[in-house]
Amino acid sequence: MRQNQGLLVAVGLCIFFYGLYSLSHPKGFSASLVGQNANESFVLVAAAMAQTVPVLTGGLDLSVGAVITLVNCVASHVLAGGALENFLGILLCLAVGMAAGLLNGCLVVYGRLQPIIATLASGTIFMGVALFLRPTPGGQVDGDLAFAATFDLDELLQAAGAAPLDGALGFVGKIPSPAIWMALLALLWAYYRRTRYGLGAYAVGASQEAAYMSGVRIQRVKLAAYTLSGFFASVGGLYLALQTMSGNADIPQAGSYTLNSIASVVIGGTSLYGGIGGALGSLFGALVLRSVAFNFRVFDEGSTLGLLANPLYQPLFEGLILLAAVCLGALWVVRVKNRLRVFR
Repeated sequence: MRQNQGLLVAVGLCIFFYGLYSLSHPKGFSASLVGQNANESFVLVAAAMAQTVPVLTGGLDLSVGAVITLVNCVASHVLAGGALENFLGILLCLAVGMAAGLLNGCLVVYGRLQPIIATLASGTIFMGVALFLRPTPGGQVDGDLAFAATFDLDELLQAAGAAPLDGALGFVGKIPSPAIWMALLALLWAYYRRTRYGLGAYAVGASQEAAYMSGVRIQRVKLAAYTLSGFFASVGGLYLALQTMSGNADIPQAGSYTLNSIASVVIGGTSLYGGIGGALGSLFGALVLRSVAFNFRVFDEGSTLGLLANPLYQPLFEGLILLAAVCLGALWVVRVKNRLRVFR
């Protein structure tokens, strides 16, 4: 429990804030409300998981939001055909994200640039390409594919050709599709964490010199980490296109996803120094951020907490809650008796 304290704090905060929201909402705990909230949260979840992998190696990826936006614009061009064309388009979107992540890794490993500088520069390039592809918002995404990928399991099975199962699963069939995608990303992370590259990422983040002396192939580990980060970001961009059924090279939105992904990583218990934490904690960290924002929707302006319903004050309260959550996750530092343990 001590090793997973950050994850446990994130899970507890998520349950608290989303439980409070559901109790205050007229349709609280209903499948429709959970599905809607999962839809609104998935892209940030993917961004947070994308940010986690470079952070574990001691780096930071400031291009996460730009990669999401780039893949969103690419998807708006290639996901408007038949089944085969859509399948190939999905593969192309994922490949674009992984290529962007690999480019970041090459800049860090072979260019010997600081990750912040390298990803800041590459992110600007990715946004430029996105603006070239979509100078104005637009495009089209296949409606059936978008509905199946963003609604629930029943619709997903029907779109996959398993029509006899549609409606036969009862409550299970009402599981929101984004929740399924989150579970698959979590399984991918669990597999990666147990590979030599996943273990190597923790080793490099904890001490690059010790990892090198232990035989860890640092260059390959970092390249794999940034490539996986690009994959997670591409999943977020792909889902954004399916959710909005269009593409938009929105620079403020890209910046928002990047900054919120870093906040989600911190809330989830991953150390920005590297070597501690995991993408599962970041997943719940992203859900905490979204749950806090959801709560502001259910307050009546005439109630005792009506001040929270004012959109002008919401960023202030979100920041205060975020600060409190981060401090709560860092309470273990106060109890450390030997200061050297803080830097391990």
